[in-house]
Amino acid sequence: MSQQISPDAIMQLGLGFWGSRTLLSAVEIGLFTELAKRPRTLHDLQHRLELHERSARDFLDALVALGMLRRDRGLYANSPAADLYLDRAKPTYVGGILEMAGGRLFRSWADLTQALRTGRPQNESQKGGDLFGTLYADPHRLEQFLSAMTGISLGAAHAIARKFPWDRCKSFVDIGTAQGGLSVALAEAHPHLKGIGADLPVVRPIFEKYAAAHNVSDRVKFAPLDFFREPLPRADVIIMGHILHDWDLPTKKMLIAKAFESLPAGGTFLVFEALIDDQRQANAFGLLMSLNMLIETPGGFDYTGADCIGWLHEAGFKNAHVEHLVGPDSMVLATK
Repeated sequence: MSQQISPDAIMQLGLGFWGSRTLLSAVEIGLFTELAKRPRTLHDLQHRLELHERSARDFLDALVALGMLRRDRGLYANSPAADLYLDRAKPTYVGGILEMAGGRLFRSWADLTQALRTGRPQNESQKGGDLFGTLYADPHRLEQFLSAMTGISLGAAHAIARKFPWDRCKSFVDIGTAQGGLSVALAEAHPHLKGIGADLPVVRPIFEKYAAAHNVSDRVKFAPLDFFREPLPRADVIIMGHILHDWDLPTKKMLIAKAFESLPAGGTFLVFEALIDDQRQANAFGLLMSLNMLIETPGGFDYTGADCIGWLHEAGFKNAHVEHLVGPDSMVLATK
């Protein structure tokens, strides 16, 4: 029996952090951005990125074996995916979430066992702080975090721009807009739309810089919002992307109720997350994201499409249904 069943999958999963940390370090030192300029030799990269001679060759060749780099006649180059998504100079850059993973999450996840036994976060809260308070107090970390939110949402944002019937709407508001990735994607794809990106006041300059860089500042505006204390801005469509999973169930229901209150009759509430499949056995990313909420928040958790539909109907919404977006992400749509 032992000869027929291989431990390979177990070992690859158990030691998966080796490859993960290698990729995160490559993003951190700007390797892919450097190689996007032109292919380079081992010696050139060692000098430019300040890599020790003992480790440089193994590091780069490991990334070749992992499919992130190519090597041809002594020259290293990005793989097509790395060149498109991990070059900081490109608008398709998704490395912000990886920068945050390398700088924060990697260390916090080392204490997952403690979180499983206590039900408590294992991040800055251990020292008396909280995730959002710590991030929003440091301008550099805030910009990194908001860029990470753009990175993790960009694929879903473009899918939402394609799949939702925006020709029937004139306005939208993106709650917890972060850098404004979704708002900008919608405005670029649909010139008739006007949108609001709503978030805490400290986010304004980062949002406005991003909107200006994409030449949509005339149609996409920032609105300061504390959604615990203030009503949501009004629009034809209210969007919450990767927001509800941050909070416990009573807070989720409170935010859903606020969306219902602010929408006009016939308006649409659009929620998107890495929704867990209803059988809770296929979307590993969604389930692991829920464990990340355990690591990061006091009460947050991810949920299934059926869970969300139940909460929406309870709040008074009609015709709630799930549509897949891209990768692990799906959206739930409901009408007031």
